[in-house]
Amino acid sequence: MSHQSDLIAEDILAYLKEHENKELLRFLTCGSVDDGKSTLIGRLLHDSKMIYEDQLASIQSDSAKMGTTGEKLDLALLVDGLAAEREQGITIDVAYRYFSTNKRKFIIADTPGHEQYTRNMATGASTCDLAIILVDAREGVKTQTKRHSYIASLLGIRHVVVAVNKMDLINFDEAKYEAIKADYLEFAKELNIKDIQFVPMSALDGDNVVNRSEKSPWYDGKTLMEILETVEIADDQNFDDFRMPVQMVCRPNLDFRGFQGTIASGIINVGDEITVLPSGKSSKIKEIVTYDGNLDQAFAPMAVTLTFEDEIDCSRGDVIVKSDNLPQSAEKIDAHIVWMAEDALTPGKEYIIKHNTNSTTGRVSTLRHRVDVNTLEHKHAAQLALNEIGLCELTLSKPISFDDYQKNKGTGAFIIIDRLTNITVGAGMIHVSEKVESIDLDALTPVTQEEREARFGQTGSVILLSDEQANLASALERLLFNQGRAVAVIDEDSCGSDAAHNAAVAAQFAKAGLIAICALEAGFDKELIDSAFEGTSIVDVTAKGSPEETLKALLNSL
Repeated sequence: MSHQSDLIAEDILAYLKEHENKELLRFLTCGSVDDGKSTLIGRLLHDSKMIYEDQLASIQSDSAKMGTTGEKLDLALLVDGLAAEREQGITIDVAYRYFSTNKRKFIIADTPGHEQYTRNMATGASTCDLAIILVDAREGVKTQTKRHSYIASLLGIRHVVVAVNKMDLINFDEAKYEAIKADYLEFAKELNIKDIQFVPMSALDGDNVVNRSEKSPWYDGKTLMEILETVEIADDQNFDDFRMPVQMVCRPNLDFRGFQGTIASGIINVGDEITVLPSGKSSKIKEIVTYDGNLDQAFAPMAVTLTFEDEIDCSRGDVIVKSDNLPQSAEKIDAHIVWMAEDALTPGKEYIIKHNTNSTTGRVSTLRHRVDVNTLEHKHAAQLALNEIGLCELTLSKPISFDDYQKNKGTGAFIIIDRLTNITVGAGMIHVSEKVESIDLDALTPVTQEEREARFGQTGSVILLSDEQANLASALERLLFNQGRAVAVIDEDSCGSDAAHNAAVAAQFAKAGLIAICALEAGFDKELIDSAFEGTSIVDVTAKGSPEETLKALLNSL
């Protein structure tokens, strides 16, 4: 849907040309349940005159039957199209709406607020430039507000508008608005969001959405629509690192061989020296071919055909880069994974990894930690369940060429596909650890026990096995290792038969945040335990019947 313009009647071709050249802004609305996300989108479309008369009549009719706003027009029904959404007054699936003003074109993604629909929210956010995070002025910053802010940050969204909604219900109290603003900014210090703006508004009544409200004379900032029309997104694109995944080789005749694809990032010029990965073969750009003719220069996100001066091997799945600016290549990568399937992500299971136009197989070799998106804490986990997010190490069957996701979305993202069902079960954002440029010794503080527990997702402890249980050490180590625990066995084979020495080693393991399984045929006397393990967590291993029952009880106690 487009904005009203006299050109539509006067010169339709001029209007279409004007519309074609407008900048496109993709944004999403998110936040806690009942914060007014769908109502806000309806208000944006209504006040900017983007709703057709028949749509408006239908909403007026439906508002009387199933609306939640009393006698007022329930604009949320414009985007809540599913029967279940209208019955419950909530958003379940991602709804997209398209509109434009005389300054910009927009694609809106209305995403769910419920925790169980986190995967839907992540899907909607993956292509957006800006996020509108709604906060109920009566409730303030809630857990779900933090959850969606973290996901927006993780997915590389650089612009966030915190819309403090339902201000009409608190009589546009400036003090409450400022308190919510301060609370959010304190939380946002932990996030990688560069641009945060705040708007006090009422989506239901339209205050400060499209038109400025007289109810908030103390607010001198922009309305929400003014922010959407003016926010600078051109600099968000990475023009420094040229990357073009090859989608297809174009060979219409014997005299032409070109490589087609959409430029993921960067700028390319005729004559630039390029390298094709993973082969490493180099050449120079001969032509940049498009439907409208050849160009001297192309940049992201243009779709082009490149020809080379030399005949080198290049095919679908390869990546064309500039020779003086190469991405990383490896078969082991770290990535944040958003899990989207009912069946949990299990380390060791083989999946298809689709990275740009390249597909390979791989598995999660290590689940480093699960992120509690409500508190941002790192927690130990043996697997990732539906809607959970974790930092994982993946081992691939062949190397891929990649960049850090925060630096380059185009080459830093991938999806995980189940090999049997061919269903997309996860989305990954590659994380590359920063290189150490300098070290400030004065700024380094001792590692705390809390930090160790956060890193390993466990409490450092010692498991003392009796003489009769010594044969369970290897099995226990395997079970804990399969859970992703940092664990080691201290026994006569690894450390000798000196009980005091082994006790000291085990105590140091525990202080370092690891789990030490102590098995010594000669056993440990009480005096030695009291002296060696003072201040150390000792796990009681009381026989629970059969060896299997003992191990089960022990695992459940850790």
